[in-house]
Amino acid sequence: MKMKFLSPTINLSFEMNEYIKFLQNIKWYLDQEIVEINDERFSFPTGMLGDIEIRFNHYKTFEEAVNKWNERKKRINWDNLFIMGIDGDGCTYESIRAFDALPYKNKVIFTHIPYPEFKSAFYIKGFEKEQGVKVLIYFKKQFFIRRYLDDFDYISFLNKGIIKGEKE
Repeated sequence: MKMKFLSPTINLSFEMNEYIKFLQNIKWYLDQEIVEINDERFSFPTGMLGDIEIRFNHYKTFEEAVNKWNERKKRINWDNLFIMGIDGDGCTYESIRAFDALPYKNKVIFTHIPYPEFKSAFYIKGFEKEQGVKVLIYFKKQFFIRRYLDDFDYISFLNKGIIKGEKE
């Protein structure tokens, strides 16, 4: 859509429980300095934001990642937050419960199996045999060209805060 990213969390990843911790105290974490760490599990830069590890998997250097983080955190529109998560990266049932309890009006967590008991959960078909949802922008193996994310009506979510499927 050729719009500026308004979130520092774009193009990076957290463990799900650390992401929830970040969201529970977001303003405090955004005031913290990111400290570079050498995590040999990854070939991309990583850092610590307080007690939370951030994986900058779309950046070549730590400096580039931190510059983008600092640039984008200044753009946050605190009156128009939309929070998204997935049930991967160490996510458990309790993680989904904690995500659902976050004090944000507009939030959705994409799950690999249905969780009708959680208002913010949206089931993405195709990951039932996995431990969680994988990359949502990957294309499905089917006749029509569709991404997994296309099952979610993200236009209604962003315009009205409504969580529903594309065909509903």
